[in-house]
Order: sequence, then C-alpha cells, then structure tokens
Amino acid sequence: MEHHFKAGDHVEWNSEAGLVRGIIKKSITSAITFKGYTVHASKEEPQYLIQSDKTDHRAMHKGSTLTKLSTSKRGPT
Repeated sequence: MEHHFKAGDHVEWNSEAGLVRGIIKKSITSAITFKGYTVHASKEEPQYLIQSDKTDHRAMHKGSTLTKLSTSKRGPT
C-alpha cells in the first residue's frame, strides 16, 4: 500500500500523547537533519514535515504512520 501525501493534506498520527492531527507542510525526499536527528528519506520513501493543528509543534513522519483525513473530519480551526 502506498503512503504518499502532498503539502496541504490533513493527516493524523498516533503519538505518546494520543492521536494528533496536522497539515503536511512539505514532502522530504532526501536525507536531512531535523531536531538533531538524521531523517532518512528518499523519493521512494518520503517523510513529511507536519504542523500540528493545536500547537506550533512540527513533526517529521513516514507516510506509513499517517492517515489522511477527509475535510469533513477537520473540525474547527
């Protein structure tokens, strides 16, 4: 199953604090350093920079950890 997303997609993922929702800001397709860690991304297996809906927190996740939400699930902003 493919897990490719694009900037602007609304997604959710499971974190230590429970389900988190956010907007994909950028698709990463090469290795970069993010918050002191090397993110191993490629065109075949991109990772995604996501802005949380509720805080200014940004996270990086593989597509396999994300679930795309329909616009009807987004709720108030």
